[in-house]
Amino acid sequence: MQHTPSKFLTRLSDVDRAALAALAKARRVPRGEAVFSAGGPGKHVYFLESGKIKICQPSSSGNEIILWFCLPGEIFGLAEVSHGGGRVVSAIACEESLVLSLSQKDFLEFLTAHPEAVMLSMQALSSRLRVLGEMVVNLVSDDANTRIAKLLLRLAARYGKREGSIVHLDVPLTHEEIANMVGTTRQTVTTVIGQFRRQGVLSIENRRIQIESEDLLTEISQAAAQPAKYR
Repeated sequence: MQHTPSKFLTRLSDVDRAALAALAKARRVPRGEAVFSAGGPGKHVYFLESGKIKICQPSSSGNEIILWFCLPGEIFGLAEVSHGGGRVVSAIACEESLVLSLSQKDFLEFLTAHPEAVMLSMQALSSRLRVLGEMVVNLVSDDANTRIAKLLLRLAARYGKREGSIVHLDVPLTHEEIANMVGTTRQTVTTVIGQFRRQGVLSIENRRIQIESEDLLTEISQAAAQPAKYR
């Protein structure tokens, strides 16, 4: 099952959105700069007006594990705001981005005054918990081919733009980033992506993946896991 992100801002009523905008502070974040970092205080919640943000976590090996991407309209940095405490993930701009921020106090007061926003916040957290749960299950039960196929389908559901039967992923990804999202090596991703290209599953232009056959990709993702050739 694929889960689409909660477009928090666009789903607010005009009145609620105006009230939020009156409380928020806007900040332009250059590409590569952190909105917040793991280990930092979790005292603000954020909303993406424009650009792209990746939510990631450093691993013990020093690699960056990408958990998900945020696109315009989405809320992020929400988990720690509900209870305080430090950040366990980082949020880094993939491109120049415009971010709105609210303090924990202002956000909780906003939710009290605008109860419909509470449900949207719960939906955003629920969606991300389901995605993280699926990632854990896939890491345990699937080989690299299947994990990569499931990742591409998930990205297509969240960030894909359709032109006929082709799905363009609106997120440029390196093989290293894909590897960090599915728990394998860059070399394995290169091998699997090459195999998918030869099979006519996908093509790549300017680091952007085009899914040529969603049906074939779905077949790969649903195949019973065999003894893994690539991990």
